[in-house]
Amino acid sequence: MSGEHRPRTGRRCLLSLRSVAGQVFLVQFVIVVLLVAVAVAALVLQSARDALKEGKRESVVAAQTFANAPGVVNAFRSPDPSKALQPKAEAARKKSGVDFVVALSTAGIRYTYPYPQEIGKKFVGTIEPALHGHTVIEQVGGPPLPAGKGTAVQAVVPVTDPHGTVVGLVSAGITVKNVSMLWMPQLPLVLGAGAGALVVATAGTVMVARRLRRQTRGLGPEELARLYEHHDAVLHSVREGVLITDADERLILANDEALRLLGLPPSAKGRTVQELDLPEPLARLLTSPGPVTDQVYRVGDRLLAVNKRPTVPDTGPDGSVVTLRDTTELAAVTGRAEVARERLTLLYEAGVRVGTTLDVGRTAEELAEVAVPQFAEAATVDLLDSVLRGWEPTAEGWRHLRRAAISGDVRMLPVYPVGELITFSSRGPQMKTLQQGHGVLEPDLRQAAGWQEQDPERARKALECGLRSLVTVPLQARGVPLGVANFYRMAGSPAYEPEDLSFAEELAARAAVAIDNARRFTREHKMALTLQRSLLPRGQPEQEALDVAWRYLPAEGRGVGGDWFDVIPLSCARVALVIGDVVGYGLHAAATMGRLRTAVHNFSTLDLPVDEVLGNLDDLVVRMDNEERPNGAAAGHEGEGVTGATCLYAIYDPVTGACTMARAGHPGPLVVSPEGDVSSPEVPASAPLGLGGYPFETVQVKLAEGSQLVLYTDGLVENRGRDIDTGLAELRRALDGAVGRNPEEACQAVINGLKPEHPSDDIALMVARTRLFPPSHVAEWDVPPDPAVVPSVRAKCRDRLRDWGLEETAYTTELILSELVTNAIRYGAPPVQARLLYGRTLICEVADCTSTSPRLRRAATTDEGGRGLFLVAQFAQRWGTRYTACGKVIWAEQALHGVAASGAGQRPVDVLLEQFGDVTL
Repeated sequence: MSGEHRPRTGRRCLLSLRSVAGQVFLVQFVIVVLLVAVAVAALVLQSARDALKEGKRESVVAAQTFANAPGVVNAFRSPDPSKALQPKAEAARKKSGVDFVVALSTAGIRYTYPYPQEIGKKFVGTIEPALHGHTVIEQVGGPPLPAGKGTAVQAVVPVTDPHGTVVGLVSAGITVKNVSMLWMPQLPLVLGAGAGALVVATAGTVMVARRLRRQTRGLGPEELARLYEHHDAVLHSVREGVLITDADERLILANDEALRLLGLPPSAKGRTVQELDLPEPLARLLTSPGPVTDQVYRVGDRLLAVNKRPTVPDTGPDGSVVTLRDTTELAAVTGRAEVARERLTLLYEAGVRVGTTLDVGRTAEELAEVAVPQFAEAATVDLLDSVLRGWEPTAEGWRHLRRAAISGDVRMLPVYPVGELITFSSRGPQMKTLQQGHGVLEPDLRQAAGWQEQDPERARKALECGLRSLVTVPLQARGVPLGVANFYRMAGSPAYEPEDLSFAEELAARAAVAIDNARRFTREHKMALTLQRSLLPRGQPEQEALDVAWRYLPAEGRGVGGDWFDVIPLSCARVALVIGDVVGYGLHAAATMGRLRTAVHNFSTLDLPVDEVLGNLDDLVVRMDNEERPNGAAAGHEGEGVTGATCLYAIYDPVTGACTMARAGHPGPLVVSPEGDVSSPEVPASAPLGLGGYPFETVQVKLAEGSQLVLYTDGLVENRGRDIDTGLAELRRALDGAVGRNPEEACQAVINGLKPEHPSDDIALMVARTRLFPPSHVAEWDVPPDPAVVPSVRAKCRDRLRDWGLEETAYTTELILSELVTNAIRYGAPPVQARLLYGRTLICEVADCTSTSPRLRRAATTDEGGRGLFLVAQFAQRWGTRYTACGKVIWAEQALHGVAASGAGQRPVDVLLEQFGDVTL
């Protein structure tokens, strides 16, 4: 609403003389004032008459009462009448309420008066009738009175003795001022009534003004008139007909457009609907009680969209307003708009339904399914073989496409089946669309020579089955064709038009992006899976401490993860078990996993303790993370930043049955006893790898022979539909009571019980059953720190080898043992212990309590020593140093069953002894 039509607020605005309410209020005010004035005048006149009459009556009564009072006659006849009458007159005046009571002589001389100085003076008034016995009532002015000066209403009466003789006169009266006090108390009532009438008039005017303001929305008469003029101008200028009927179905308003659309004369106003000669459906609609929205009726050669609403909603039948809109010219446009709306809906549906998976074949099927039946009655998708395999498409394979999907009722059509490799004709529409990079329209396949040339017999049968129209469009992404999509219509449907070709290209362009994404995912997934499988163990290493089985299941949909595991033989028949999980998916996670697995192999080769292995891994992950984020800035490539990794590392010693473990953010292991009981060792939880600076705590548990150590990643026990506590409980149930199962059977039972239908994370599982070295295959000796005991140690060694049936290795073993014991006695610290382990290989160990590690060097010909470790390295298959909590262990391992040491075949013992001249051996 414009500023001039803004509603006015406040009583001042409501009662403005420029408004209707203010003018009405002014008239009411004048009327009330006039009525009050008339009422006051009438009251004054009436009260004056009544007051004068009442004053006369009171004057007569007072005068007669005093004249007839006892002793008055005697007082008049007394020698001094004034002295006798003055007190009585004043007492009578005060008691009666009159303004004066005056006793007069028959000569008219005052005997009494309220003011004594007036006594003796001539009385003002008529006394002649009173001398003859009559009462005189009159209005005269006289001397001052206590009530003030003014005209007095007085009565004069005779005083007679018992004989009727007039002995004197008595006059009593009231001044006009006192008479007026009789009507003055009624004046406030009149004025109050007038004020009340004004208040009522004001309140009524305000209420009426407010109601008018609400109904007129604050508009004045001029504004209302102007608004009506505008309303009338707009009503007759709009290009939409307007009809208003009353409760009697009589036409009370029709604008010019309504008269034109319905062909009604201007005199139609005031007639009933039945008298307007309208078409029956429209007349029935105008007389029906319910509302109508956008119903189309034909009137002559026009199509009118009709809307109807009641004029006063929710108050019963009170007329209706009807609007008419000419939609004749929009009828054709409406059909095209509906088609466009359906196409947009189909494109939206395609965006939602196509590409729900990262599978190339399934994405092609989704494209074919979404096009039928809204756009085509049959659809096929043909892709390059390289696309289906995840390879980069090339132009060399355009003529050979493989049928990837079929949709629609094609049972009667002779189309190529899914999976068949199709060689397209160079003149066919498929090859044209691939070469040109845009769609090809064949509105009538009976005239499509290139299409028929592809396979004449198949084309003839397809035409006989009713195939009539084809649109073939390229599936291309990033400017590279991936294949073609073909959309067919049968003889009973409209042939494809150029607009359909544009839509098909848009549909294919959206689907091609999804197909290319699936192709690229397939390629990366295969590469990552190949890389990961190449980095994971392919076979079990030679060791005799554990029977090991494992399972690895990659995730579905998200790509290959970073789960990894390993079995690493260590010195002295020990075996390391490691399992871990790198955060992330794809090639980067697989490559990171490979780097960590290699690092674990290297650290294990150094015979480092469990906690030091994890500490070195932690430092490695930190360095890798820093390499991925140079200068703290993002490198901007996939998989950037090693945000963390978890690992569990365990070393099992088959001689003692002890298993030392530590974990870095990884789920704890489970142990299945030989009796089938499942327990969870209390392995302290440490921070994941990559945080840096946190220590790793270890725990050592004793495992009975035949126990099964179960290691796993979180993908086995945790997924979207199952929390980790539930997964651990299910894992325990799968392992519980597995007495007599070998590791392979235990792995399979766990996978069958816990594997999700569609794993969202990698799953790695490893089950290791423990073995123990028989006590008869272990020989230990305490060696005193004296070089003279070395021959006795060699003798004990020789006897034990004879008991084991290893006489052929006795000389070499004695040589190795004597060298290691001699070095321990000479350079180490007591106690010194020697041990032989007979298993897959023969292991010789010498332990002492120093951490100084011997080193291999080539001694000069003039040196007296320094050749012992060189001989050990030549005769042993491998040797090394392992540090313990109280010192170190030097060990050497020899192959058995005719397997010579690495260097023995090339350098015989005699040659070596001659070369180094070591006579102590």
